[in-house]
Amino acid sequence: MASIVRSSLLRQVASAPKQSVAANAVRATAFHTTARRNLLPPLPQRVNGTVNDAAPVPETSPSHGSYHWTFDRLVAGSLIPLTVAPFAAGSLNPTLDALLCATILIHSHTGFQNIIIDYVPKYRTPRSRKALMWGLNAATAVVGLALYEFETTDVGITETIKRIWTA
Repeated sequence: MASIVRSSLLRQVASAPKQSVAANAVRATAFHTTARRNLLPPLPQRVNGTVNDAAPVPETSPSHGSYHWTFDRLVAGSLIPLTVAPFAAGSLNPTLDALLCATILIHSHTGFQNIIIDYVPKYRTPRSRKALMWGLNAATAVVGLALYEFETTDVGITETIKRIWTA
């Protein structure tokens, strides 16, 4: 049974008309309604030096690498008790609230800073990276000022979360 089916399928495939790759591409593009556009064109690429040149080794700095990673992990880990403590203890302490706001602000700033460092290379787009870093610093300052105003003139972060949770 299998050999009968196999031979008939082979005959059908062999007798099918051959289509070129260009004909298939024309058929596929007939379904598209818009022209293809490169939204983000590739950046200019260049090779500095020759193939035999050694790769440059960046200067060591305590604010980069493992120290930076350890600091990020400590800040992220400290958010857990700072978030739970006001609700578990039942007391709304303004100092603890301010510490929570500052830690959230630092955590957000360093997280976005790491994204910019990882995905916007300085050697390819130096102006874009500098603009993004300045924008991040400005946004962090504005959010810090807003959190300060919210903490000093309103009920504060933990009380707001408590009210939303029990609403």
